[in-house]
Amino acid sequence: MEDVLEVYRRPYDPRRPVVCFDETSRQLLGQTRAPRPPAPGQVARHDYEYVREGTANVFLSFEPLAGWRTAAATERRTRQDWAHQIQQLLDGRYATAEKVVLILDNLNTHTPGSLYETFGPAEARRLTEKLEIHHTPKHGSWLNMAEIEFSALGRALPQRIAARGQLDESLAAWSAERNARGVGADWQFRTQDARIRLKHLYPSNEL
Repeated sequence: MEDVLEVYRRPYDPRRPVVCFDETSRQLLGQTRAPRPPAPGQVARHDYEYVREGTANVFLSFEPLAGWRTAAATERRTRQDWAHQIQQLLDGRYATAEKVVLILDNLNTHTPGSLYETFGPAEARRLTEKLEIHHTPKHGSWLNMAEIEFSALGRALPQRIAARGQLDESLAAWSAERNARGVGADWQFRTQDARIRLKHLYPSNEL
């Protein structure tokens, strides 16, 4: 926990950006009947019944000090899916960075091993050398600021999205709007706060 909190204290450095990365599932839901649009004196109406259209996985990357994020949908969340997302980050926005400081939870796919399972040894090594990985502790995924963005995303997306294409468009529009406003995160929870408020989580040295 303190390792992640100390990373959050680092000043902004475009050569070593701090990026919070997370993923979540999204259920795709279709309409059984066409919604009725709003009319004078009448709100829009949707049938409470829906059709299950499967699920999608959403990867989210958030650079809090730069006020930038990106979100992408995939069919699955395998090691290969994660590895390709990391490759796109490192070769895209962070192509000129020396290192990307990556905050992740402890999901078993979130390791350099996933890069080696997906790419050849040379490419996997190239990507690994550009990463500085910090994992949140077990049951401590709330320390990942990407969770804040997922909360905002959940409030912004339509309740019913039936197809991957529609989800992709919604994610792109949401990211572009928040990036245009430069919405970041003002993280206030520090190591000293953890030692006081979460004292029960620390090992005791009392005899």
